[in-house]
Amino acid sequence: MTTQTTPRRKILRNPLHLLLFAVPGAALYAIFVLWPLLVAFWSSLTNEDAYRVTTSFVWFENYGRLFADPAYLQTLGNTVILTAICVVVPNALGLGIAVLLDRSGWAFNAMRAVFFVPVILSSVVVAVIWQQLLKDDGLINSALHAFMPHPPGWLSDPALALYSVGGIVAWQSVGTCVVLYLAGLQSVPKELAEAASIDGAGPIRRFWAITWPLLAPSVTIMTVLSMIGGFKIYDQVKVMTNGGPGVGTTSTLAFDVVHTGLDSGAVGYAAAKAAVMFLIIALISLLSIRLMRKREVDL
Repeated sequence: MTTQTTPRRKILRNPLHLLLFAVPGAALYAIFVLWPLLVAFWSSLTNEDAYRVTTSFVWFENYGRLFADPAYLQTLGNTVILTAICVVVPNALGLGIAVLLDRSGWAFNAMRAVFFVPVILSSVVVAVIWQQLLKDDGLINSALHAFMPHPPGWLSDPALALYSVGGIVAWQSVGTCVVLYLAGLQSVPKELAEAASIDGAGPIRRFWAITWPLLAPSVTIMTVLSMIGGFKIYDQVKVMTNGGPGVGTTSTLAFDVVHTGLDSGAVGYAAAKAAVMFLIIALISLLSIRLMRKREVDL
């Protein structure tokens, strides 16, 4: 046993061997992540435009335009609202459903699969289906006609469109939360719950005193992933509303970057928007992880 493990330990302790293992991954990361980021940042310092022959440096002028642009501030506000929906709704529903499905039996296994089906579907497919269901003469409003003369304009009313899109994104994300929280629930030692039950603790008391603290790592993961996903929403907005109804009613940061760079041709300005979006996601992710980790320690 010793003769087999000793050479491996020597290899792993050799910095040169560790470097050789790291080089392929680091090279791929540099080519496909770091280099595009540098190119995008470089472009954000120029007035590059698809309809302009010459390109010159404007340095941080594009960044100054951002926060003086009311349309961009509206887009930022839309993204914050959608992100809040995508964090709160799927996590709350996913945790509740996971608690109900944390049982053995073929029926509960089948229900787990049912809740996970939307996750494996393409977001474009989901958006197309829900667009047909939620349009003014769609199936949902046709059914609501029996109860109200004027059903809501889920995607045509500026006051409802953003929340309708957020609801669809949250609906598709619930399955991921269910699976992750189920894994967390099944890792909770049964002996702790049994001991608390013997001491007279009811189901609610056992959940808050035992289950909830032990689910802290799962809550941290899902919160951070939901925040990142919320700030990157594009497909559903493009398919369901195309940023409308009206001007920028449901536009998000990701949608605005693509629209500015590809549709309008303002590549430099779009790169600046993408850089700010990247910075916001990075800062929020780091802050969320720090705060959630602190909560795990406190619990």
